Amino acid sequence: MAFKTSLDARAGTAAALLAWYDRHRRDLPWRALPGVPADPYKVWLSEIMLQQTTVAAVKPYFLGFLARWPNVGLLAQASGEEVMRAWAGLGYYSRARNLHACAKIVAGPLEGKFPDTEAGLQDLPGIGPYTAAAVAAIAFGRRAAAIDGNAERVLARLYSIATPLPAARSEIKAKAAAMVPVARPGDFAQAMMDLGAMICSPKHPSCDICPLLKFCRGHASGCPESLPRKAPRRERPLRQGAAFFVRRRDGAVLVRTRPPKGLLGGMTEIPGTGWETHFDAALAAKQAPVEASYRKLDRSVSHAFTHFALRLDIYVAEVPNRRRAPAGYRFVPDRGLDKEAFPSVMRKIIEAVRQTLLARAVAL
Repeated sequence: MAFKTSLDARAGTAAALLAWYDRHRRDLPWRALPGVPADPYKVWLSEIMLQQTTVAAVKPYFLGFLARWPNVGLLAQASGEEVMRAWAGLGYYSRARNLHACAKIVAGPLEGKFPDTEAGLQDLPGIGPYTAAAVAAIAFGRRAAAIDGNAERVLARLYSIATPLPAARSEIKAKAAAMVPVARPGDFAQAMMDLGAMICSPKHPSCDICPLLKFCRGHASGCPESLPRKAPRRERPLRQGAAFFVRRRDGAVLVRTRPPKGLLGGMTEIPGTGWETHFDAALAAKQAPVEASYRKLDRSVSHAFTHFALRLDIYVAEVPNRRRAPAGYRFVPDRGLDKEAFPSVMRKIIEAVRQTLLARAVAL
């Protein structure tokens, strides 16, 4: 099969994709209805949340943020702690800190208006090239190439780009930039995302119903699922540590807030040791936040971060009601734990303790 690379061919591809999108577009809470201008605040908020996160995971968080802070001005007025609590569980917590910082700039010096260009958007905290392109195209109709993971897969297959990722991204970006139509660039960006999510799936693409079938070199090759190719992933190093679940007899639990910068910055945590590649479990008890009689649980908690895997032993202790929290720590009533800004790994610790205590109660 011969493939054309002319402007007419690219225009035909864009037209076929947009026609499919008009019939099959996903109904998403941040997406404007056909013919209705997009709300830049909703577009920006959703794109920040969607970074390295699935649509299914983002939906309830997006709706929760929107109900609580329906515009950028109200989000800017919130405290950092409120924002982190609302974000807790969504992961990649630097996004929440940058989200809040960005809202303050837009609501303040920019008088409530987001920049309408890629360059202007990239000057804001937390907005990189992809997010800037997505917001510029969807919210402001700029002819920008927004390449998320779904669009990346579609384009690698469409043009049969054999170079492994991440090296292939510059070529994919160039192909995308040439395809973006002058009219409806925002719909084109969202159509690419939807096609990758709904049709051009990673392992079992539904090529027979794809609107780009006749243009797709990857399909013609007979193995579109082999694209995009990826460089071998390096194995994540394992770090280990211990967490100390200290509970008063009235049910209050000892916690602390992590420093504002760095991994899980500003989040609430169960106190623990450092996370080390050469962790000496025999020395863990010496790093406990308070003196008490600790019992090590039979179960540990595992969690995967972007650059390392983590395994934590859990030590549990009960202390008298009169025990005061050390400097930098605080006791939180059990009923208030769910309102704290715990990241996922800390919620795993709490759940592991609760399940263990419940099992013991049943056994008794």
